[in-house]
Amino acid sequence: MVEPDLTAAMGRALELARRGRIGASPNPMVGAVVADREGRIVGEGYHAVAGGPHAETVALADAGDRARDGTVVVTLEPCAHHGKTPPCTDALVAAGVRRVVAAMRDPSPAAGGGAERLRRAGVEVTLLDDHTTLEARRLNRRWLRRVTSGRPWVTVKAGVSLDGRIATRTGQSQWITGEAARRRGLELREEHDAILAGVGTVLADDPLLTRRLGLNPGTGWRRVILDSRLRTPPGARVVRHTPEQTVLVCTPAAPAAARDRLERAGVRVLEAPAGADGRVDLVRALQVLAGNEISALLVEGGSQVHGAVVDADVVDEVVLFVAPMLLGGTALPAVGGRGVGELRLARRLRFERVRRLDDDLEIGAVVAEEADVHRAG
Repeated sequence: MVEPDLTAAMGRALELARRGRIGASPNPMVGAVVADREGRIVGEGYHAVAGGPHAETVALADAGDRARDGTVVVTLEPCAHHGKTPPCTDALVAAGVRRVVAAMRDPSPAAGGGAERLRRAGVEVTLLDDHTTLEARRLNRRWLRRVTSGRPWVTVKAGVSLDGRIATRTGQSQWITGEAARRRGLELREEHDAILAGVGTVLADDPLLTRRLGLNPGTGWRRVILDSRLRTPPGARVVRHTPEQTVLVCTPAAPAAARDRLERAGVRVLEAPAGADGRVDLVRALQVLAGNEISALLVEGGSQVHGAVVDADVVDEVVLFVAPMLLGGTALPAVGGRGVGELRLARRLRFERVRRLDDDLEIGAVVAEEADVHRAG
């Protein structure tokens, strides 16, 4: 029996996991490889789409009988619960594997505990604590935010001028950025589970808020509208087109007649408590969305909604597409709201990427490491 090269095997498993960037959410991105008794890689797999086969079962099917007495290297502790698919622990035991090496423990209450279950079945299990663990956590930071904090990972996206404006003083915004930047913005929708906007955007622009590129094989896309009093008209495009994808979040004060009318049109209405201003309490609304299997939320709501998420201190990531123009004056800022009074209270992010998109720039920043979820679980 020959020990496989675990460094190379885990590197390949992480490479496979990244293929689930578009499709796996709200589940984690997971990759797995199977090495036989002689240490040779004989099977590979990754979790491609939520509700579909998990990485371990795909890799075991690829390996077939060669998995017996072998080693499975996987980026996340195998699940121990029966969800949309059977437990991966059962598949590993049935395949007769000798050892499982996982990059990180699964912190979710429902699916965690797979390592102990495997050990009870006689399988040797190693949970790593090294650089691959950190890489696996970074890969799944959006999912980790939901399972450890009870809310989705919140990404604020906007197309802005050099002075941070999203519209002129007369409200013109189409188009500040060019075609390449707009396409990249649509790609972000493919990576997220839902998009968040306010009812003001619906009333002013009547947007569709759809995925349009056809990159994501999943069917779970949702558009979430913060609508405290349920002012969304039944004739709005988010109601008339694929209403099953639309979620309206209101307060208990919303008129019952409006709720009944919208639900009969096919949209889903969820309630969250009101804040001191009478509007939906955003923190509680995010908890409600997390309970509805939303791990990654893309905020494209305009200045007011962007300001609300900043004021609530729930921003995890910001993606700005910056055009080389100046709007000045009273042009609409990308982030409105109350704002902070002292610099020490500001949400601190770290730059993660800057890249050119024709004449524009994409700037990505994420929550600072010490405040992040990388060490969760």
